[in-house]
Order: sequence, then structure tokens, then C-alpha cells
Amino acid sequence: MTPSPHRWISDAAITRLRRLEDWPDFTGTRYEIDEVIGRGGMGIVFRGRDRALDREVAIKVTSLATADDAARLRAEARTLARLEHPGIVAVHDVGQLADGRVFAVMRLVRGARLDACAPALTLADRLRLFDRMCEAVAFAHARGVVHGDLTPANIMVGAHGDLLVVDWGLARRSNSEFVNSQLHNFTTPKQLPTTNEIASESRVAELGVAELGRGTEGYRAPEPGGGPRADVYALGAILRDLLPSPRTRAMRPLDSVVRRATAADPGRRYPGAAELAEDVRHFVDGAAVAAHRESVAEQAVRLARAYRTPIGLVLAYLAMRSLLLYWQ
Repeated sequence: MTPSPHRWISDAAITRLRRLEDWPDFTGTRYEIDEVIGRGGMGIVFRGRDRALDREVAIKVTSLATADDAARLRAEARTLARLEHPGIVAVHDVGQLADGRVFAVMRLVRGARLDACAPALTLADRLRLFDRMCEAVAFAHARGVVHGDLTPANIMVGAHGDLLVVDWGLARRSNSEFVNSQLHNFTTPKQLPTTNEIASESRVAELGVAELGRGTEGYRAPEPGGGPRADVYALGAILRDLLPSPRTRAMRPLDSVVRRATAADPGRRYPGAAELAEDVRHFVDGAAVAAHRESVAEQAVRLARAYRTPIGLVLAYLAMRSLLLYWQ
């Protein structure tokens, strides 16, 4: 019998072949990898171990050994290295494998995505997390960095309420800012950035211009440019998702905050994440919300809630005085 020219490969065999294709070889480095914990357009994230320090880490490896992917990942690692903040995932190391792929070693984030854990949280807890999120983004903006893809899936919440903004692969920073910051930080001619470093950062800036519209649908600002107000738009969309439905009358100020943050015209939005967070904080504290035009009734209710303790004491005092006068 003539053998069939077609030989079927089992699903298990295909899975093994894909694993071998994806599985990078870390021989000669201080790291080893255990399992895939995430995938993205630029690469694969592994749970790994730093043998030198005996700690678990996350290792992001580019999918292909291309110059553009390598430039992107190195730029992401440099960006994170400049953003030392408890709400931003820390990067520990960057390197290149024998096959040409670039890898970045980061803090292993333990927890759940915001969109997964938010339904089990109270509104107060959600707004506290939102405040921390805005604080981390405002910190990045103050250092000239725009995240570019803020979504609930890119916000991790730890078991103890800690919050981390992750996935800075689309973060943008102009080439002029990079060169100026490098020239400012180095003190002698021998320490100036190399031509290759500046060229790499220039290439990333070019790629960033082409990717300005690559944010996630529903959280991506409508305008081109991708400045800090684009992140404000995304934060407003995240706040919208965090609010329960249906809304109570007391939540109308928060709806106004969402509308201002996600305004189609960037000039009508909050100028930055800090101002957005401040308005939400006003709502939590019972103060007037800048984005919301209160009616007289709403103002009276808000003041009554804000000062319910002293008002209650005054009313109790007046009631007691009335009783004493009645019995005299």
C-alpha cells in the first residue's frame, strides 16, 4: 500500500512546537523561565527567577529578533527605569539573548486585574484605587512620559490593596526630551550618550508617531497626538467603568467628572491626571466638584451630608432646649 502523502500532526504536537518556538534560551544569563504569564503585540511575558538574588521576576522577551521590536522593548525598559514610583512596575535589567531577541526583567506583579476585581469592591474602595492610579500617571506625566494605553486590564491590584500601572509598551517620549535629559544628567564628555543610543531612541520616536492610534478601543482618545490629555481621556473611561449602574442621584457629580475627562475636545478635559484625581477627591470629601454645576437642592444635600455631625448636635441641642422650655 502506498503511504499517504498527508501526515496529520496532533494538537499536542503543534502545542509543543509552538512552545519550542516561543521558549527563549537563557543559557549564559542569571535568569531562568518557568511559564508564560502574558502575551502582547510586542512579545511574551514569562514568570522567571533571578538565580543571583533568588527571587521571582517577570521577564518580557520580544517575539522576534527585529531591530524595531528590540528598540521598543529597550525604550520601555529605559522609560520604566526613570519612573521610580510605588504605583509603576519596576524594571531590574535589560539584555539580549543569543538568538538576537531582547529581554527586560521586571518586578513580578502579584494580584488581579482591575476589571476582574472591581465588581467585588465598594465604590469607596474603587475610588481609592482610582486616586492611586491617577497619582502614578501624574508622576509619569511630570517626567514627560505618556502611557498611551491605559485600560482596566493594565491596572493590577495586589492582595493588600496595592496598585500598579503596567504595560508601558506604548509609552511615548519625544526624542528631544531624551537627548536633553541625557545631556543634563551626564557631566563629562566621556559620559555623553552614544550615537547608537540616540539613534535607537529616534527610531522609537518615529515608531511612536505611527502608533499614536493604537490604544485600546473605548479608552483611546479621538484626537491624534497622544499627549497627557489622552491619558486623562483613558482615566475618565476607566472611572466610568468603575461606577455602579444604575447611578444614584448622589453620583451625578461623578458622571460630570467622567464627561469632562472624556470630552471629545482635549481643551475641555482636565489638564492632567492630578486635577482629575483632585475633583474625584472632592466628591469623596463632600466638597464641591468643579466639573459639576450644582442645583440649590444638591448643594443643600451635600452640605447636610458634609456637616451632618455638627448639624445633628445643633438639632439635638435645640430639641433639648425645646423640651426644657415645654416642661417649665
